[in-house]
Amino acid sequence: MQIAKNIRRIAHRPKFTLFASFSFVSPKPKFRHFRKFRDWLPPPPHPNLAPDTFHMPTQQKLLVANRGEIAIRVFRAATELGIPTVAIYAEEDRFSRHRFKADESYQLDANKGPVGAYLDYEGIVAIAKSKGVTLIHPGYGFLSENADFARACAREGITFIGPSADLLGSMGDKTAARAQAIAANVPVLPGTDDAISDPDQALTVAHEVGFPLIIKAAFGGGGRGMRIVEKPSELQSRLKEAQEEAQNAFGNDAVFLERYIKRAKHIEVQILGDQHGNVVHLHERDCSVQRRYQKVVEIAPSIDLEGNLKKDLCESAARLAKDIGYDNAGTVEFLYDMESKEWFFIEMNPRIQVEHTVTECVTGIDLVRSQILVAQGKKLHDPEIGIPAQADIPCNGFAIQCRITTEDPEKGFAPDYGRITNYRSAAGFGIRLDSGNGDAGAVITPYYDSMLVKLTATGRDFETACQRMDRALREFRIRGVKTNIPFLENVIEDETFRTGNAHTKLIDTKPSLFEFAPKRDRATKLLNYLSDITVNGNPGAKNWRPEKPFEIPRIPLKTPKVEFKGSREILLEKGPEGFANWIKDEKRLLVTDTSMRDAHQSLIATRMRTYDMLAIAEAYADRTPNLFSMEMWGGATFDTSMRFLKEDPWDRLRSLRQKIPNICFQMLFRGSNAVGYSNYPDNVVAGFVKHAADSGMDIFRIFDSLNYLPNMKVAMEAAREHGKAVCEAAVCYTGDITDPNRAKYSLKYYVDKAKELEKMGAHILCIKDMAGLCHPAAVSKLVSTLKQEIGIPIHFHTHDTSGLNAASIMAASDAGVDIADMAMASMSGSTSQPNLNSVNSAMRGNERFPGLDPDTVNDFSDYWEEILTHYEPFNSAPRSGTAEVYLHEMPGGQYTNLKEQANGMGLGHRWQEIAHTYADVNHLFGDIIKVTPSSKVVGDMTMLLVTQNLKADDLLSGNAPNLDFPESVIDMLAGGLGQPDGGWPKDIQKLVLGDRVPVTVRPGELAPPCDLEETKEMVSEQLGRPATDDDLYSHLMYPQVFAEFQQSLKDYDRLTVLPTPAYFYGLQGNEEINVEIAPGKTLFIKLINIGEADDEGRRTLFFELNGMPRETVVVDRALGKEAIAHLKGEPGNPKHIIAPLPGMISEVAVKPGDEVKEGDKIVVIEAMKMLTTVSATEDGVVGEILLVKGKSADTGDLLATIR
Repeated sequence: MQIAKNIRRIAHRPKFTLFASFSFVSPKPKFRHFRKFRDWLPPPPHPNLAPDTFHMPTQQKLLVANRGEIAIRVFRAATELGIPTVAIYAEEDRFSRHRFKADESYQLDANKGPVGAYLDYEGIVAIAKSKGVTLIHPGYGFLSENADFARACAREGITFIGPSADLLGSMGDKTAARAQAIAANVPVLPGTDDAISDPDQALTVAHEVGFPLIIKAAFGGGGRGMRIVEKPSELQSRLKEAQEEAQNAFGNDAVFLERYIKRAKHIEVQILGDQHGNVVHLHERDCSVQRRYQKVVEIAPSIDLEGNLKKDLCESAARLAKDIGYDNAGTVEFLYDMESKEWFFIEMNPRIQVEHTVTECVTGIDLVRSQILVAQGKKLHDPEIGIPAQADIPCNGFAIQCRITTEDPEKGFAPDYGRITNYRSAAGFGIRLDSGNGDAGAVITPYYDSMLVKLTATGRDFETACQRMDRALREFRIRGVKTNIPFLENVIEDETFRTGNAHTKLIDTKPSLFEFAPKRDRATKLLNYLSDITVNGNPGAKNWRPEKPFEIPRIPLKTPKVEFKGSREILLEKGPEGFANWIKDEKRLLVTDTSMRDAHQSLIATRMRTYDMLAIAEAYADRTPNLFSMEMWGGATFDTSMRFLKEDPWDRLRSLRQKIPNICFQMLFRGSNAVGYSNYPDNVVAGFVKHAADSGMDIFRIFDSLNYLPNMKVAMEAAREHGKAVCEAAVCYTGDITDPNRAKYSLKYYVDKAKELEKMGAHILCIKDMAGLCHPAAVSKLVSTLKQEIGIPIHFHTHDTSGLNAASIMAASDAGVDIADMAMASMSGSTSQPNLNSVNSAMRGNERFPGLDPDTVNDFSDYWEEILTHYEPFNSAPRSGTAEVYLHEMPGGQYTNLKEQANGMGLGHRWQEIAHTYADVNHLFGDIIKVTPSSKVVGDMTMLLVTQNLKADDLLSGNAPNLDFPESVIDMLAGGLGQPDGGWPKDIQKLVLGDRVPVTVRPGELAPPCDLEETKEMVSEQLGRPATDDDLYSHLMYPQVFAEFQQSLKDYDRLTVLPTPAYFYGLQGNEEINVEIAPGKTLFIKLINIGEADDEGRRTLFFELNGMPRETVVVDRALGKEAIAHLKGEPGNPKHIIAPLPGMISEVAVKPGDEVKEGDKIVVIEAMKMLTTVSATEDGVVGEILLVKGKSADTGDLLATIR
C-alpha cells in the first residue's frame, strides 16, 4: 500500500511520465515496461513529511527534432541509455514509422505544411517544454545546423545534442567555416569569404574565382542548394535555383561560391569532441559516389589514398576541430583533386551525418550514443563513452553504405510515391539496416526525402564488403514503388568503384551504370492478373466460373518406362530419307497422337495451355516411346497461343522438346501461309521452316488450302534443305471418290496430286481428310491405289465428325497405310480424330497392332478427361457424330470455330441455316478445297450472308446491292490464296472484285523479299531490347497479336506458370494455388477475401503470398456506367454507314470533313478474326464518326454519316 501511495504522489508531479502496469494477483506490483520503474522511485518520505515537500530528481527525456530513419536511430541509442523518447510529426507524416518507435509522439502545427512544420523551431521547443523534454537531438537536415534553434533550446533550459550555438553559427555557415579553416592553416578552395545573394555581386566575385565554379548553400548540406556554373551566362539562373532550394531546405537562402574541381574525390573525416577540450578523429570516409551532390554510396575507410594523404587529412580535421573548441560529433569535408594531387577543405558539417554508420562499423564506436553522453557532460575517454586514445582508435576492415531510395533510375531518378505492397529486407552476417519507412503497407509521400533504408555491409577487406553488399542488395524485395536498387547494384559491380578510383563525377561519366536488367517482379504481376480475372471475369472464357475450385488432376506416373528406340532417335540416326525407308519397313500401324494440337483445336477452339501439356510430357516420353509422332504445334495454335493464352509458341515447342526428346514432333504448315492466314514472302516462309526445325520441330506437314501445289514448293524445299527435318506433303481430301456425281475430286485427281508431290521431294505423303469425309470404302480405294502409284510412305489424317472414322482408319490400315492420326480416347471423337485407345485395342492380335500399352493410353486418357473439365466454356463440339458433315464439308476445327463464332454473335439458334449457307457458298465459289484459310473464307462469307438475311443465290440475282464483302473473300477471289483447279467462277469473282484484276500466278512470286535484318531491328526498337528470331517470326506472322502478347508480358510476365483454372477464371475465396515461376522457385498464393467497392468502384483483394499478407486493388468494371445504346442507322439510306454484322471497330479510315468516293473504305470491323470493310455507298463528305476504334458495334449500328 505504501508503494501505491508513493506512486500517486509521483503521478501528480509535473513533467513526469508513468510507464508501468500492475498485476494485483501477486501482493507485489509488477512493472512490465522495458525501463525499471523502481529505479525512478525515491526513498520513501518520512511519515510526517507533507506531500508538497516531496521532491523528485529531474528525469531525462529526449526529443528528436527530425523524422524517419535518423529519428529512429537516435531513439534506439536513447532507449539503450534508459532515456524516455519523444517523437514529433507533421500531419502529412502521421503514419511515419518513427512516430511509433518513440515512447510519446506529438503532432506539429498543421498550418506550417509538411516541411515547414519540421523547420518551426519555436513550435518544436514549445512542445518539448510542455512535455518535460530535457534533451533535443536535431538529427541531420532540417534544423540540425540552425544556431537559432540551439539558442531557443538553451533559453528554455533544454540541452541541444550537438555543438554549441556559437559553433553552429560559425561552422554551419560555410563562409565562416572557410575563415576558421584558413586560420587553422587548412587549405581551402578559392571562393567567397562571405555569403552572397546579389546577382551582380555574384558575377563580379565569380570572375575572381574563375569558371567553372560551384554555388553552395551556406547553411545546409546534403546536396541541396548546389549548382555548377560552367560559364558566366549561366550564373544568374543557377544562383536563383540554388537560393530557392536552400531557402526551402534550410530556411536561409544564403550561398557562397568556390572553384569547381571536375575530377575529385570527396573525403570526409569524422570528428568527435567533448565539453572538456578533448577532440579525436575517427578516421576518414570516401563519399565520392554522388548524384546531384547527394551522396549515394559511402566507404570507410578510403581506398589506397596516396602517401601521407590520409594522415594529413585526418590530422588537419582534428586540428581544425581543436582550434575552434568543437564539442560534439561533426564532419570535416575535403576535396582531393585527382589530377593535381591537391586537397582542400570545403566545409564542416556540425552534426551527425547520414553516412555515420560506416564509421561506427569499422571503429566499433556508437556515435549517436556518444553524442548524447557528451551533451550530458561526459568526457570522451571516461568509461561511459570509452573512446581510446587517438593512436588506439581501431579501424577494422571496410564498410560500405548504400542509400536505398524510392527513386526510379530509369526515369532520371524521379521520386516514386505510393504504398509499399511488399517489403523484404536483407539480413545476415556483416549487414546493418537503418530504416525509416521500410514496411509493407507504408505509404511513401512526395513531401520528404526519398530515402527508404540505409544498407551497410562490412567485410575484412574491401572486396568482401563489395560482395556482401551485392548479395544484400539482391536480397531485397520492395514492391509497390520503384527503388534505386538496380542502380546501386551496378555501382557496386563497377570496376572503377571496386578499384577505389571512384570520383564525384563517376555517375555522370558512366552510362553503363544506367543499363539495367529488367526486374520481373513476377509475384506482383501475377497477383495483378489474378485479381483482375477474379473480380472482372474473363471475357475470353465467356466470363464462365466454376461452382467450386477444381480438384488437382492426377498426373500419370512416368513408370513403367518402356525401353524402345523412339522415332526421333531413329530420324537423327538415319536422316530423313533413311527415316522414310524405316517407316515403309515397319509392319505395325504407326500412330500420331494429335491430343496436343488438332484434337484440342477441334474440340475446345485451340485453347489447350502448355501448362497442361508439360504436366504429362515426361510420361509420354517414358511410357509411349513407340508413338510415331506427336502433333503439338502449328496451325491455329500459333495464333491462339499468343492471342488468347498469352503464351509464346516457341517456348511451348522448346519446353516440350526438353521433356520429350525421343519422339518426333509434328506441325501443320500452311504452305505459303506458314502458320498465318495470308501469303508471306518466300524468304519468310523458308526462314520460318528453318527456325522451327532448329528449335526442335521434326516433321513438317505442309499443305495448301486449295491444293495449289506451287504454294507448297518453297516450304517443301526449305524442309528438305535443312537436313534433319522431314517433309510430309499433304493432299487435302474433299468430296467422295466413290460418288460419280463428284467428278471434280476423283481418284485420278488425288493420284495426280500425290505423284506431283513425290516429284517435288516429299518424304511422306499425307491424305489430309480435314472434314472426315473419307469413309471406309473411299479410304480403302484411295490408299490401295496410291500404294501402287507412289513410293513414299502414306500418312492418313481424318476427323471423326461423322462418327464412323475409326472404321476408316482400320480400313486404311488394311489397305496398307503406314501412319494414322488419332487422339487419346477422352480427346477423340466428334470433330477431333478417332479414338486411339479403341483402335489400338481392337487391333490386338492383328499384325498391324500399333503396340501401345492399353493401360498406359487409358491412363493418359483419364488425365486428359480431367483436364478437359477446366476448359468447359470452350467445349462447343457436338456431343456425337453427325451426318451433317457430308452436307457442309467443314473441317473439324472450322466446324468448332464457326459454331463458337455463331454463338458469340447470338446466332447459335440459326445453326442449320448457317450449315446450309456454308454448303451453298462453297458451291458459289466453285466447290473448293476447304482447309484453313480457305475454309475460313467460306465461313466469313457465310456469316455475312446470314447476318444480312441473304442467301447465296441473292448475290448473283442482284438482290444484295452495295454489299461490303469481307476482306478475306476479296483477297481469295483476287488470287491471294492461289488458284483452285479449274479457276474461280467468273460471275462471283466479277461481283466481288469489280474492276480489280485478279492475279493468276503464285502469290509468293509477287511479294518482294522481306529484309529480315531490317525487320529485326525494327522489332528490337519496338521491344526495347535485341529481338530474337522467335520475336522476328512471331511478328512476321501476326504483328498486332505479337505486340499485344508482348504487352501482356510487360503487364503480367509469363502467365503459362499459372494453373489453368486460375488463368481462365481467377481464384475463389480461400482457394490456394502453387505457382512454380522458375525451377525451385514456387509461390503459394491464397485468396483470403475481396473487399467492398469504394466510391470509385475499386476493390481491395487480400491474398497470402507465401504465407505473408499482400493486397491488390482492382477496379470492378461491373460498377461502371451503364453502356449507352448505340444509334441505329436507316437501312437503305446512302448517307448512313451501317455495321453489317456485330464486331469491334478495328480501323476508322476517315475523319469528319474528308471527301470520299463511292466504295472508299470508311470503317473496318473485326469479328472472330474476320475483317470486314464498310465502304461509302455514295460520293460525299464525312459528317460524323459515331463509333471509334476499339468500340464494339452491333448489326445495324450507325458508324458514320455522309453529307
